[in-house]
Amino acid sequence: MGWWTIDVKLWNMVDSAKIIIKAGDGGDGSAHFRREKYQPKGGPDGGDGGDGGDVYIETDKNLSTLSDFAHKKKYMAEKGQNGMGSLKSGKDGEDLVIKVPVGTVVSVHLQGAHVVDMDKEGMRELVASGGRGGLGNDHFKSASNRTPREFTEGVDGEEFELSLELKLLADVGLVGLPNAGKSTLLSILTKARPKIADYEFTTLEPNLGVMQVGKKSLVLADIPGLIEGASRGKGLGIQFLKHVERTTVLVHVIGVQPLLEVEPQIEEYEMVRRELEEFGNGLAEKKEIVVLNKIDLIDEKQVEKIVKEFADKGVEVLPISCGTMVGVEELRARLRQGFDEAREEF
Repeated sequence: MGWWTIDVKLWNMVDSAKIIIKAGDGGDGSAHFRREKYQPKGGPDGGDGGDGGDVYIETDKNLSTLSDFAHKKKYMAEKGQNGMGSLKSGKDGEDLVIKVPVGTVVSVHLQGAHVVDMDKEGMRELVASGGRGGLGNDHFKSASNRTPREFTEGVDGEEFELSLELKLLADVGLVGLPNAGKSTLLSILTKARPKIADYEFTTLEPNLGVMQVGKKSLVLADIPGLIEGASRGKGLGIQFLKHVERTTVLVHVIGVQPLLEVEPQIEEYEMVRRELEEFGNGLAEKKEIVVLNKIDLIDEKQVEKIVKEFADKGVEVLPISCGTMVGVEELRARLRQGFDEAREEF
């Protein structure tokens, strides 16, 4: 079985930005008259102005952050060239293509915000149209006006403010409190290499890994530990919860705490569920697999007790140990099954 590994660092980078885009202005038409050796009073021959360049947003699979927009805030397409004599039209301005990572949500600030979800590789979206070029004086000649001096100026290109927000594209999101063992589980399931240590908030950025199940591959995202109040902006919650929005299945990882006399697993589970519900955007309705991790740290009777407590509340729990690999293969199978079921329901 071959393994693919993706290790994406997202905290020390920009995953949201605001920029100004300006399409190119159209070039002015020309008010030129033919002046040749034997035609000192030739007719109008002013050419049209060129059209201004358009602005496009395009996804690039080689990009993983919005850090390019951290310092440069204004992007302008080329202006159209002015018209010239001899009925020569001005050159059209070149289009501007702004590259963003796959998974970027683009909001164009109009009277009502226009939102484009750039969720496919090679996707291109027109976000600002260039201005039309002006007309030269040749357009205004007539039987009664053989020497028109009229021409039209080019039209200004559109200008907008854009909000860019990057959201991870993953099939499965690992959620849970800090130190629940999500990073370790990700490393076992996908061979990714996230930072792992035995203290809270080891992970300060989402990490991605690819799990291969037969011919099927699933992208897993380890979402940094949530805390109470995350959905209201406490800690780093909102910055990370948005990355769960695109996932199809959630794996809710709960770590046992063997030194505590009262097992807090139910309370921890319910707290994270509340945060998902309060954040909204359909997170609480996603297909969920609940995992009780680190069972090698407690005895079998304690495991059975915790599993029963969850079952009494209608929640099925899969006990696993990343240390002894107990339950890991069953989790792989459930992930594949859960993903397929969720896709069919969708």
